Amino acid sequence: MSDKPQSQSAMAPGSRGLTFVLGVTGASGAIFARKMLQMLEADDRVAEIDLVISGSGLKVLRQELELDVSVSRRIPQLLAERCVLKTRYLLDSDIGASIASGSYPVDGMVVLPCSTGCLAQIAHGISSTLIERAADVSLKEGRKLVLAVRETPFSLIHLQNMLVAARAGAAIFPIIPSFYHRPSTIDDLVTQFCSRVLDHLGLPQPSQFRWGGQER
Repeated sequence: MSDKPQSQSAMAPGSRGLTFVLGVTGASGAIFARKMLQMLEADDRVAEIDLVISGSGLKVLRQELELDVSVSRRIPQLLAERCVLKTRYLLDSDIGASIASGSYPVDGMVVLPCSTGCLAQIAHGISSTLIERAADVSLKEGRKLVLAVRETPFSLIHLQNMLVAARAGAAIFPIIPSFYHRPSTIDDLVTQFCSRVLDHLGLPQPSQFRWGGQER
């Protein structure tokens, strides 16, 4: 796989581009958030990305990616490692932001990585932050919501919360890389995982490996 996300085919004339919310919380796996933002930015089908990062998420970005998160407006560009044209950065404390309302059109949301704390809040309808509220809106409006949970091992509480969220309509997508596509780099692992998530959001990726059956 190439280490650069490939641009997707343009939208049909007259059709609106898609809007997605990317929530980043304080679980390990910042490299997945980076790749997801890069792939959404590179996709011609996507018109807008609303990026929300929790306070703990900012700490993980600083720890794992050595990002300077002191200036909010610079975070999207630093995270994507390139100029961003579609990404709007929203503070997790901004509970009055547009994505907090079901009247604002959003085509899907992914929380990547999703901490088990955030999972618990979402599963039980507790909307104390913008990420949690946007996820709650996704569920009540019947929109696509992918929770890329990152923890190991899972306790019974974690498993019960995943079941509650799944029953409410969320797709539980733990960060568990695959190996059947024979990755040769960490980026291969991350790209394949993010491609699978995007597939669930209705954005199939041409770079994604798809199992075609075992040769006899």
